[in-house]
Amino acid sequence: MRKRMYIIPAGVILFILFFTVFGERGLLRIYHLSKDKQEMEKRVTELKAENDRLRREIEALQSDRRYLESIARRDFGLVRPNEIIYQFPTQEKADPKAGAVSSVKAAPAAAPPVTKR
Repeated sequence: MRKRMYIIPAGVILFILFFTVFGERGLLRIYHLSKDKQEMEKRVTELKAENDRLRREIEALQSDRRYLESIARRDFGLVRPNEIIYQFPTQEKADPKAGAVSSVKAAPAAAPPVTKR
């Protein structure tokens, strides 16, 4: 009879302990949720920084003519009238399979520079 008295409370304690650790609101679940929260907070911080950067770029595009000109030159190859563009040959990296050290590739014949009027 005494063995039976210890088995029932031990079973109840094990049952409660199991659900405390593995249950829907258990310690493991809380750990995973806190880890997910930390990852989401990190992502929110990254997105806020990216939004700030994009906001500054929009402002620069709307108000800074020099920034707009630099983008037009870099991305679209635009030049001012009477400006001369020099193109130099580019150096390619060596192909490890071919065993060549490096080769110099000449730039293709360029058309007259594009001008924005």
